[in-house]
Amino acid sequence: MKTRKFFAPVTASSHPRIVRHVITDPRWTLPDLTMAIFADLHVCDPWTSLAALRRMIGQVNGLGADLILLPGDFIVDRKLPARFIEAERIIAELAALSAPLGVFAVLGNHDWWDCRLARQSRFARNSVAEALEISPIRHLANRSSEIVHGGGSFWLAGMDSQGARKHLHLPGFHDPEAAFADVPEGAATILMAHEPDYFAEGDGRAFLQVSGHTHGGQANIFGWRPMTPSRYGGRYAYGHIEEGGRHLIVSGGIGYSGLPLRILQPPEITLVMLRRGI
Repeated sequence: MKTRKFFAPVTASSHPRIVRHVITDPRWTLPDLTMAIFADLHVCDPWTSLAALRRMIGQVNGLGADLILLPGDFIVDRKLPARFIEAERIIAELAALSAPLGVFAVLGNHDWWDCRLARQSRFARNSVAEALEISPIRHLANRSSEIVHGGGSFWLAGMDSQGARKHLHLPGFHDPEAAFADVPEGAATILMAHEPDYFAEGDGRAFLQVSGHTHGGQANIFGWRPMTPSRYGGRYAYGHIEEGGRHLIVSGGIGYSGLPLRILQPPEITLVMLRRGI
């Protein structure tokens, strides 16, 4: 059983570990807030099946988080040897997620370039987006939402994938100006963006960015993560990163890309607690 922590094929994705981070920041003046991050599901048979997804949904709900964030990559990488599962079936299962302040999602790069509908429609339509729009999950496609909490409020901004058309050497669908358009200047704001690379832009409108995408490199060799899909190498590969007074949380996520194998980087559900700063 111990080997599951180091080499994580097949069944390990249905039994993820819980990784916790605590962030204390003076810009957070509201009561403590707990967020569960459920990233990079890549649902498929046999690696991360619908049955496994149901078990994990129960695990996420059992954490009692105030807010649940889904930072994209719901569907499987086409290069992975696996059976594709339609977005409608995945989102129908995820509709069982529940948190007092809501469940929010953005799309990932695989939700675009591995979506048959997106490719057939030349990216005019997307099966994951359409399934989200008719579900109880709030899809923050380059938009924001004000969330009331503890007698005050904060803002959650969501950005579409930066790498949605990278394989075609075309820009992504992220639009920071649209994502922050409704956010009042100086408001306590969290940004959810699938790829962590946007953090390098130094956008001060969000004091915290939440991302997935990297799978923690999917291989972690004593802190060296050579498979990290980022133009910054391992700089934003995993965990809690602080730069310029801003915070980035990169979840190791659940599923796989390329190969159904994780080395020293087991699947995880990430739990983040925000606390009042001094």
